[in-house]
Amino acid sequence: MATTAKSGTAELAARMAEAAANLLAALSSEQRAKAAFGFPDEEERRRWYYTPTDHGGLTLGAMTPAQQQQTLRLVASGLSVPGYNVASTIIGLENVLDQSEGWRVRFMRDRDPNGRGRDPLLYYISIFGEPGGTAAWGWRFGGHHISLHYTVVDGGIVATLPSFFGANPAEAPLVGPGTLRPLAGEEDLGRELLHALDAEQRAVAVIAPAAPWDLVIGNRPTVAEGMTPPLGWEIFREQYDDAGMEERRRRHERTIAALGVTAEQIEAFRYSKTAKGLPAARMNAAQKQLLAALLHQYTDRMPEEIAARERERVSGVLDQVSFAWAGGAERRQPHYYRLQGPRLLVEYDNTQDGANHIHSVWRDPEGDFGADLLAQHYAVSH
Repeated sequence: MATTAKSGTAELAARMAEAAANLLAALSSEQRAKAAFGFPDEEERRRWYYTPTDHGGLTLGAMTPAQQQQTLRLVASGLSVPGYNVASTIIGLENVLDQSEGWRVRFMRDRDPNGRGRDPLLYYISIFGEPGGTAAWGWRFGGHHISLHYTVVDGGIVATLPSFFGANPAEAPLVGPGTLRPLAGEEDLGRELLHALDAEQRAVAVIAPAAPWDLVIGNRPTVAEGMTPPLGWEIFREQYDDAGMEERRRRHERTIAALGVTAEQIEAFRYSKTAKGLPAARMNAAQKQLLAALLHQYTDRMPEEIAARERERVSGVLDQVSFAWAGGAERRQPHYYRLQGPRLLVEYDNTQDGANHIHSVWRDPEGDFGADLLAQHYAVSH
């Protein structure tokens, strides 16, 4: 669920407003023209990406170091300390990816051809409306494998979804026995839950033997009945010429072929408001504990004011949450899972680059981008 009561989040909203106002005050007029948008500006505010594309707004690279720090202070206000640590690690993985890909100069970016393709400074901040006061406002931070969205209504009620974290590589070696795995919990707990199921339960939970090539809802601004995973070129802001589109089509076809996805399996992936998979009501106590722990990987990215309330809310409806799995059951086998329940949709996939490339998102089909809050606000205010 995207919302919490004002009494529980007024202080959080105040911290966000202070950080956002300080950032705007530190920007030049030219920088502010890129970073600041009106509210609600629904088309831009609900536009989001998790790919290396133009996310809209002002990049860290277009800021001074002090302005970058102000931006990251705003980002930290919207996350728990562990959540901020994960986000910082994901940004740093751009340097790891740059090396593994051979230091490519340009990678699907509409920018200076002499710029970096994988760049930890190509993360964008956008602020919608005026921070503080009782008027609704919001902010967005995004770049490759991070997309965070916040809406503040009536001076203190905060919506925090969609919330996307990804990792490429999902696992990178460190010196000695350790490995860098910023989304280890999201992967390992999902697989542990799958292995904890008995044969009958597993037959219900596994909806397809192959995994989808991406999140089923993708980066679409709304969650709707009947959606299937977006095509490979639909998750970028850039528009491709004929040659570029043909290249993207071929790449997409190779991905589907490598995963072994059939038309029948695409139907199995298709989103429905009626949850697919195994409901928690059919799990035993230990299995439910694993499901709750997996959900906490997503709720606990948020500040404690949000996370505590979401943990309590989810525990009250846990029996209505379903767990669906597609793909292989072992590490480095392409796989996907979905958690779906009242006001809850979590999607995770690890299918690309030898199943070493994770996408994970937490959404509220009824309240993404504060849709429910804003509807209530406008009904009262107007």
